[in-house]
Amino acid sequence: MPQAHPYQPEHERGDLSIRTVAMPADTNANGDIFGGWVMSRMDQAGGVAGVRRARGRVVTLKVQAMQFHRPVRVGDMLSVYTKVIRVGRTSMDIEVGAWVHRFLTGIEEKVTDGVFTFVAITDDGVPTPIPPLVE
Repeated sequence: MPQAHPYQPEHERGDLSIRTVAMPADTNANGDIFGGWVMSRMDQAGGVAGVRRARGRVVTLKVQAMQFHRPVRVGDMLSVYTKVIRVGRTSMDIEVGAWVHRFLTGIEEKVTDGVFTFVAITDDGVPTPIPPLVE
């Protein structure tokens, strides 16, 4: 039975924010999925986590330290996990990791990770405070 990559079990990856399948239209000339396609899914997942935490609109401010570890191939199921790691007054940093479930082998591998910074905004695009955690 295929197993997850040994350096991070699924329960430690964070919250599952997006899951999708890589398709032929998303490939580069080498037949691998474009890095930009993967980065876009990561930005979407970070946005999902940011909206949950801010309880409102967020926009991407920057992408910090992003690294590609392995290629994504056609047919792979991409799962993107998120963890809010810092919350400021109007911004937050979200750790985003992308894993694939390989189409033919069923093996799970981490393909990329990074830290994305999001800013909470009003409907008019003005930065707004992020609500404190309610416990």
